[in-house]
Parts: sequence; structure tokens; C-alpha cells
Amino acid sequence: MKKKSSDILIIIPTFNESANISGLIERVKETYPGWDILVVNDASTDGSGGIAESTGKAFVINLPYNLGIGGSVQTGFKYARNKGYQIALQFDGDGQHKVSEIKKLVKPLKDGEADVVIGSRFNRKSDGFKTQYVRRIGIKIFEWFSFLLIRQKITDHTSGFRAYNRKVFCFLADNYPTDFPEPEVVILLGHNGFKMKEVFTQMLRRQGGASSIPLAKGPYYMIKVMLSMFMASIRSKIIKEEKI
Repeated sequence: MKKKSSDILIIIPTFNESANISGLIERVKETYPGWDILVVNDASTDGSGGIAESTGKAFVINLPYNLGIGGSVQTGFKYARNKGYQIALQFDGDGQHKVSEIKKLVKPLKDGEADVVIGSRFNRKSDGFKTQYVRRIGIKIFEWFSFLLIRQKITDHTSGFRAYNRKVFCFLADNYPTDFPEPEVVILLGHNGFKMKEVFTQMLRRQGGASSIPLAKGPYYMIKVMLSMFMASIRSKIIKEEKI
């Protein structure tokens, strides 16, 4: 791709997703031909960046060293801000989200119903694929803890399927957490007065690659993330006029 052609940017953070990335780009572009795609290749070692570039259907940023999911997504937000996009959508590169459901996240933003829309696997019952039981317990704990902190019910804090209006992604371009960011971002946005909404989306089995949160690190991850969520809830509100 040579130039911006839309006000909507789909950001795909990618680390060693060579098995998925080409097909994912093709499916997204076939379904939403008028929207732009940005692949942020987080220093993959399997050629993911080159494969994404070879499609000719996505902008690609190849990071020189691995920043993790937080740094990858923040890079996408900075790109969206600098290029003048109005909506940015985060879409994981592992094949677990349904391309057809992207429009479900964008519509509430266009209708002014929310500043952020999160694709949730848990805000209604489903017979589809479910993540491991231990992970679901952790996500439920995040739900309860988050409600205590910001008095808003969010059922899927670890979802990597989210859409943001320009005000929010400009804010996050400067303030996005860098470690395991998704749960902390919910608190950060709620604490700073942004309106969040969840819509039900189905989860598919991972098509390749590996989770950034291994089960063996579960207890460590839970403690670390809950501490980060708490700190985000007690810090001063970030009062800054973002140039939009």
C-alpha cells in the first residue's frame, strides 16, 4: 500500500504469526476493501513482516527489536494519530477473532454511543470455542476487581479486539501501558472519563503462534496486573488536551 485511503485503520500487532498473517490480511481486505490495514511486526524471527509486505495490501512497520504487545499497539496508535485516522481498531494477528465481526465494534463509535468498544467473549453465553478454564477464572477476577475500582462492568479485560475513536487513541498514543496492557487500559480509560462499551464477539481457536500469557506464569501475571490496575485507579487524572 502506498497511501492512506480511509478514515479507519485496522492495527494488527504481530509476533511470529507467519502461519496466519497473509491469510488474515487477505480476509480483512476482502471484507472491508475501503479500510486501511497496518501490521506492526514486533521484531518477528519467522519472516512475518516480509510476508505481510508481500501481500501489497497493508502498511507494515517492522520494529527493530521486540517491544511486546503494549509497545506494538502504541506504535499503531502513534501511526494512526500522525496519519489523521478517525477510528483505530486493534485486531490480534493470531486468527482468534472473526473478521466479519469487526463492523460490530465500529458501528457504536460511528453512532456516538461510546469512545471505546471492546469485543467480549463473556458478556453473553455462547456454545463456541472457550479459552481454558484457568484463564476464565482470572478474567472473572479482573471483572470483579475492575468494578471495585471504576464502577463499570467489563467482562473481558484481556480481549485484544477493540475499537477506539480518535480522542481515545490520541490519548493512548502517549499513555499506553507497555507490559500486559489490556486490563490496565480499561482502568486508565474509565478513570479518565472515557465511555466504554462491550459487544459480544466469538473467539476462534488460535491458528498459530503462541499466547503472550503462558499458563505457567498465571499467578505472577494476576498479581502484577492487579497491582497495575490499582495504581492506574489512584493516579491523578491525566489532564491534557490532545490535538485531534
